[in-house]
Amino acid sequence: MTTAVIGASGQLGTDLPKFLSGEVVSIRHSDMELTDSDSINSCLDRIRPEVVINTAAYNLVDKAEDEGHQAMAVNFLGPARVARWCLENDATLVHFSTDYVFGALSFEALTNNPQEPVASSPRREIDLAVPGSIYAQSKLAGENMVRSICRRHFVIRTCGLYGVAATRGVGKGNFVETMLLLGAERDELAVVNDQHCTPTATRDLAQATAELITTEKYGLYHATNSGATTWHDLAAEIFRQAKIDVKLRPLTTEEFGAKAARPAYSVLNCQKLESAIGRPMPAWQDALRQYLIDRTQNLATDQR
Repeated sequence: MTTAVIGASGQLGTDLPKFLSGEVVSIRHSDMELTDSDSINSCLDRIRPEVVINTAAYNLVDKAEDEGHQAMAVNFLGPARVARWCLENDATLVHFSTDYVFGALSFEALTNNPQEPVASSPRREIDLAVPGSIYAQSKLAGENMVRSICRRHFVIRTCGLYGVAATRGVGKGNFVETMLLLGAERDELAVVNDQHCTPTATRDLAQATAELITTEKYGLYHATNSGATTWHDLAAEIFRQAKIDVKLRPLTTEEFGAKAARPAYSVLNCQKLESAIGRPMPAWQDALRQYLIDRTQNLATDQR
């Protein structure tokens, strides 16, 4: 079986081939332009994969407020075109989406239902998604197109990805690396403490994705490490495990003042995934511990 991984230069795209069986073809931006139908078709026609995994995305959340056209082109039209190729060529499509589709507030809070607070139970695949930013709108539109076009699909929502590829300058940075960098430079930091989510190691997501593909249990899934935290508490755990002495001050979303809305509560319920692959996802604290071990080994190898 041949699997094509779109977005292979990213952190998730770098980890996926470690767990996939058969022939894996890595597709980078230089190989395919996701906003160009001809580029997509010619690239995939050449490879003829049985499985296509799309990890590519426009994920500049705040910038998307001013670049909505570009966000929609990459996150909505691109996946739709890939899904069309998969439909016409009898291929399975794996597409990644985001917890941000659940918006800045829950649907119940938006409709002023006093029985449903903003912080609630983990979001299920069947819960109504109410995107609160242009980025989130583009991602929800993209996943809906994949689900409607390609019958053999896995759409996987995840959250707060970080992978060791970032330590080698591969792909974009991540929150863990940002905190480690700032922690080495500053004595005090302020981090948002009213956004509840579950940061996820790309290594764990890649392994779960590889296992899920083999089940042929197509559909929409939530996939994160287990547990829940805030960005402030994640930062505190990073510094505790890394033995970095930094004074942390909790910050509200309003104080932080980001241009795009972030979900106040986007912890994802992963029971459907865990049932499909037959095991729970590792706890986010354990995933972070493994990441720091892998990171240290990578840095030591690079210095030799």
